[in-house]
Amino acid sequence: MSGKAQLTRVHYEGTNDDFFVFLDNVDDYKKWLTDGSVPLAEVVSSFKIFCKHKRSNQGMYDAASNADLDNEFGTHVDSEVIVKILRQGVLAEGQIAERNISRNDVNGGWATGLGPQGAHQ
Repeated sequence: MSGKAQLTRVHYEGTNDDFFVFLDNVDDYKKWLTDGSVPLAEVVSSFKIFCKHKRSNQGMYDAASNADLDNEFGTHVDSEVIVKILRQGVLAEGQIAERNISRNDVNGGWATGLGPQGAHQ
């Protein structure tokens, strides 16, 4: 797989870390902001909250831990945090390069045979 993938997220700049959630559709998000009848599940791609640690100088992000969420938002209840991010965050749209290598999750390594566990025999 190659090319560009559309990436739409809402970014919330926290005190210690940056948090974000991915959106399925910008129009649904904009409608949700003004219409409380739109289900949250129709707005976000998943109920997963990501974070980029400000203390890191790399552009890497990972799933936010309960401690990260508690420290920033006072709760780690996903739906409550997501609502705060969606209401107080900033919409960020863009494209990212899709991966050219697929991950073989069964064996824990990259499809090339090299990965966290080394070369596959």
